[in-house]
Amino acid sequence: MKKNNIKVNRFTIICCALIFTIIIIKLLYVALSPKVDGIDLKTFALSRTTANRTIEAKRGSIYDINGETLAQDVRSYTVIAYLSESRTTNPDKPQHVVDKEMTAEKLAPILNMSKEAILKKLQLEGLYQVELRPGGFNITELKKQEIEALELPGIDFIKGSKRDYPNGDFASHIIGYARKLDGEEINGELGIEAKYNSELKGTDGKVTYQKDAYGYKIANTPEVREEAKDGYDIYLTIDNNIQLYLENAIDKLESLGMEWATITIADANTGAIVGSASSPSFNPNTLNITNYNNPLTSYAYEPGSTMKIYSFMAAIEEGLYNGSETYPSGSIPIDNFTISDWNRKGWGNISFDTGFTYSSNVAAVLLSKKLGKDKLLEYYRKFGFGEKTGIELSNEYTGKVSFNYNSEIASASFGQGITTTPVQNIQALTSITNGGIVLKPYIISKIVDPSNGDIIYEGKRTELGRAVSASTVEKIIDLLDQTVNSEDTAVTGHKYHTEAVRLIGKTGTAQYTLASGRYSSGTYNNIRSFAGVFPKDDPKYVIYLSIKRFATASNKMGEVVKEVVESVAKYKNLSDKESSEDDSKIYTIPKLINTSLDSAKLAIEKAGLIPIVIGNGNKIVNQYPTKDMTVLKGSKVFLLTNSNTYTMPNIINWTSNEVITFANLIHLSYNIDGYGKVNKTSIQSGEEITNESVLEVTLGGTVYEETEDGNENSEED
Repeated sequence: MKKNNIKVNRFTIICCALIFTIIIIKLLYVALSPKVDGIDLKTFALSRTTANRTIEAKRGSIYDINGETLAQDVRSYTVIAYLSESRTTNPDKPQHVVDKEMTAEKLAPILNMSKEAILKKLQLEGLYQVELRPGGFNITELKKQEIEALELPGIDFIKGSKRDYPNGDFASHIIGYARKLDGEEINGELGIEAKYNSELKGTDGKVTYQKDAYGYKIANTPEVREEAKDGYDIYLTIDNNIQLYLENAIDKLESLGMEWATITIADANTGAIVGSASSPSFNPNTLNITNYNNPLTSYAYEPGSTMKIYSFMAAIEEGLYNGSETYPSGSIPIDNFTISDWNRKGWGNISFDTGFTYSSNVAAVLLSKKLGKDKLLEYYRKFGFGEKTGIELSNEYTGKVSFNYNSEIASASFGQGITTTPVQNIQALTSITNGGIVLKPYIISKIVDPSNGDIIYEGKRTELGRAVSASTVEKIIDLLDQTVNSEDTAVTGHKYHTEAVRLIGKTGTAQYTLASGRYSSGTYNNIRSFAGVFPKDDPKYVIYLSIKRFATASNKMGEVVKEVVESVAKYKNLSDKESSEDDSKIYTIPKLINTSLDSAKLAIEKAGLIPIVIGNGNKIVNQYPTKDMTVLKGSKVFLLTNSNTYTMPNIINWTSNEVITFANLIHLSYNIDGYGKVNKTSIQSGEEITNESVLEVTLGGTVYEETEDGNENSEED
C-alpha cells in the first residue's frame, strides 16, 4: 500500500514539475519574443492605454494682390443631440433630449429639415448621441447662436471648420472651391484650391497621452505633442477692384443675352493676370455649378479676325508687307472655294493698311499666299498658339493650329479653321507691349509660409522668346491705333474708341462648328472678340474679351469694354482726360459697419450709389462691397442692419450677382435659372423672409438690337 502511495506522489510531483516548467518557458517566450500568436503585445498594451487626439492644421487662405481675402477657413459647427438619460444627474437641469417632439419642431425651420426627419433621429434606440445631419452640418456661428437661444436640453455642438468665400461669385473658376465631405478633411476640388491643395491644406499634428478605462486622460501623466503645420497662404495676381469691374461687365453682357463670355486683363509688362471673369460662373459657397471648365484656359474656339494681328505681323517681319500697296477687296478664289470680306462686296481697291483697319479677309489671304504654310505656322507657334501657356491653372487646353491645303492656310490667316484659348490670346498680346518678346502669363503672385513669413514661391515676368522685331511691333501698333481711333467710321474698332485713354485693338467675329460638322450661320450665331492694349504710348494692360451668341448689336460689346477700360484707367491714374469730382465714375467704398443706417445711406446716396437696406435695424452690421473696394457710380451697395427679421426687396431687373450677394448676406437659400436679369421671383417684394424660405429666381429677357443701318456689323461669315 505504501509502495503505491509513493508511486502516486512521484507521478504528481513529476506532473507539477512539468507544468511549472511549461509555464516558465511560456513566460520566458512572452517576455523575450516580440510577438505572441502573431500579436505584438507591446503595441497591443499601448493601444489599450494610449490615446491620440488630432490637432487640425489650418488650411491656408487665398488673397488678392493687395491682401484682400478671397478664400478662408471659418469656424463651423455640427449640431448633436444627446439621447442617453445617463447624462442627466439633476432632473431639474436635464442634459439629454427630454421632449423630442418639441425639440424637433423648434429645430426644423432653423436646420431646414422636416420635423419628421429630425424626430426620427431623436427616437433612435441605444445611442448616446446623434448628429442632426444634413441641416445641422457645417452651420455658421450665427445659426449656432440662434439654436442656443432656444435653450433646448440635450442639444450641443461639435466645433469644426469650413471653407468660406467672402465675395461669393467672384473669380470663381480661378479660385475654385474646397469642401469637407463626411469624416474627411477639407480638400480642394476646382481651381487654385485643387491645383495647390497640398500646399494649402498643411499637415495635421497630434497629442498622444495615457488614458484610463473610460478613455479620459490620466492625471499627472506626460503627453507627447506633434504640432500641426498650417497650410501655406496663396496670393494671386488678381486685383480685387479690377476684378469687380470685370464682374460688372459680365453682368451687363449676361443681361443682354449670350451663351458664354469671358473677359481678362493682364499686366502688359509682366504677364500677370490682374482680373478674369466669365459666364456661366458659380458661387463657391453654394456650388451652383453648371460648367466645371474655366473659360480662360479650357475654352478652345476659332478666334476670327483678332488673328490678323499675328498673320500681318508675320508678313511685316518677313519683309512681305507694303501697307500702301493696293488690292481689289471683296472676294478671292482659293482652290474650289471663294473667300469673301465680311461685307461680301468689299470696298473696291484699297491699301493693305486700310484692309487691316476694315478687317478685310482678302488682305489676310493675299499675305498668307506670300508667307506660305510653313512661315505662317512658324509665327503662330512663336506667339504661343497651339501649345499650353503653362499658367498655374488646371485643365489648360492646347487649341489646334495646323493647316495643309491652300484653303486651310487662307482661312487660318483670318482665324478660321484653327482654335485658340483666351489665355493664349493674352499671351500673344504681350508681344505688342514688349517690343516683340512674348511673356508667359501667370496668376500666382506668391506662396507664403504663415508661420514665419517665408516666401515659398514667387511669380515673376518670364520671357518666352522673341516672336518679331521691335520695328514690326511699331507698325502693328500703328494699325491697331487706326482700327480703334481713326475718324473713318468704317474701321471695325471705332465702337471701342474712348477719350479717357488711348485704347488700341482689333475686333474679331468667327463662325463656330455645329454638332453636324457644319459652320453656324445667322446674325448672332458667332463668337465675337476684342483684343486690345492701353494706353497706347506706355502700355500697362492688355485686354481680351470673347463672347458666344451675343444676342445684340456689336456696339453694345464696345460700350462694355470701354466702361471697363475707363474704370481701370481712372483707378490706376492712366486717364488722358482731366478728371473732376463731377465726371468721376469711380467711388471707393468706406467702412460702413458699426455706423448708423442714416449716415451710411447719406454717404452712399451722396456718392451717386444705390443703397439696398436689408432689415429694419438702425445700425449697419455688414456691407457689400466691403471697405476700400471701388465701384462705378450707379452701383448697388448692400447694407445689412441689426435686425432679426427681413422683408424681400424688389429684385426685378437685378443681376444674378446682386441676387447672390443679397442672399448670402442673410443666409437665404436660393436657386437661379436662366440668364439676363431677374424677371420672376418666388418671394414677392415686401414679403417676410423666414428660416424656411427658399428664393427661386428666373432670369430672362433676350434683347435683339440692330446697328443704325439695320445690319449686324460682323466681320466674316
